Amino acid sequence: MENNNMNNQTNETNNVNGTKFKTVSDPGTYKTVYEIDNKPKKQHSFGKSVVLPFFSGIVGCAVVLGTCFTVPTIRNQLFGSTNSSSTGTSSSSQSSGYVDQVSLSNYSDTAVYAANKILPSIVGIEIQYNVTSMFSIFGGNQTSTATATGSGIIISEDGYILTNNHVVSSSEAEAYYQVSEATKVTVKLFDDDTEYDATIVGTDEETDLAVIKIDATGLTPAEFADSDSIKVGEFAMAVGSPLGLQSTITCGVVSAVNREVTDSDGKTYTLIQTDAAINAGNSGGALVNSEGKVIGVNTLKLTGTDVEGMGFAIPINSTTDITSQLIQYSKVRRPYIGITGMDLDAETANANHLVEGIYVRDVETFSAAEKGGIKIGDVIIKADGQDVKTMDELNEVKNSHSIGDEMTITVNRNGEEMDLTITLGEQP
Repeated sequence: MENNNMNNQTNETNNVNGTKFKTVSDPGTYKTVYEIDNKPKKQHSFGKSVVLPFFSGIVGCAVVLGTCFTVPTIRNQLFGSTNSSSTGTSSSSQSSGYVDQVSLSNYSDTAVYAANKILPSIVGIEIQYNVTSMFSIFGGNQTSTATATGSGIIISEDGYILTNNHVVSSSEAEAYYQVSEATKVTVKLFDDDTEYDATIVGTDEETDLAVIKIDATGLTPAEFADSDSIKVGEFAMAVGSPLGLQSTITCGVVSAVNREVTDSDGKTYTLIQTDAAINAGNSGGALVNSEGKVIGVNTLKLTGTDVEGMGFAIPINSTTDITSQLIQYSKVRRPYIGITGMDLDAETANANHLVEGIYVRDVETFSAAEKGGIKIGDVIIKADGQDVKTMDELNEVKNSHSIGDEMTITVNRNGEEMDLTITLGEQP
């Protein structure tokens, strides 16, 4: 029975995935071996088997790629990650204390926003004054009318405008000509051809600030930023009427803060430096940040063949008290000592057998200095316990006080030091 079963061969045809196999039983091993049925298959043409699938693949790829590029979300997923990584900030820079880097792709929108925000609060100013020429070729003195332009910042909806003192105070005298005070001040509003006559409310030569007023209501006052918090490198826009061109903007960055600059008259100011172009007529206009808020009052620039992009603005935080006093008193009320002093450096002091400090050359009658016992020939060496060697340093300590405050002055008199207490008066 066993041999008969082993000798029996069974041939069956199976179909696996479309391929026909013939099953052959091997009586010696009980294993089943599959042999491919080599029956000839039906032949297909070259076009159907090769060309048609090839072109179908090309068409399919084109459809897929077209869909990816036309659907924004898919396109951003494919290409956005590379762009975002190139503008990102490393974790090390974030932990170093510096502000994060940002993309400049929205720079234009920032400038447009800042301009639209501040322009309604900026005015153009024109000043008329008389110039009298001495020793005219026609004999005697000759007077003519001249004009100058500047800018201003609206600080209240009822017409108060902040500007520079040198914009509205043109009085000057030289050997062969004399310039009068302003005879007429005219203001033009943003995008408005109407001219307004302005009156000068108050001026302050020491800070180069002034306030004027026009008879108008419903104006747009500028918003002030905190100028103490600005950073070097941040966006800055200068706005004004340079050369009489109304509502001109120039853009740059904050180049430096707390920069000490001395003008042609020898006055020293602590200012914001910017590379935003400031030209004649920009004086009194605004320097604003990316939010269109005022950080400074444009006041001067450096000029020369080797100079480019060095403009300066008065920090707006330092103007608020001055502006309030100009509106209230038409001047700035400052504490006053009442001396005329000369700075003594070490070399000059040694040559005159004195100590380094401030030599008192004159004491005004009935002044706080006279009442407090300061005498001509004293050398002031300390103020409220702080060493002072220049009049600027002495004034800095004095200006930290109010009128009526007591102040301790240490002087060296004939080689001996003494403390004197003075009660500060009001600067005439």
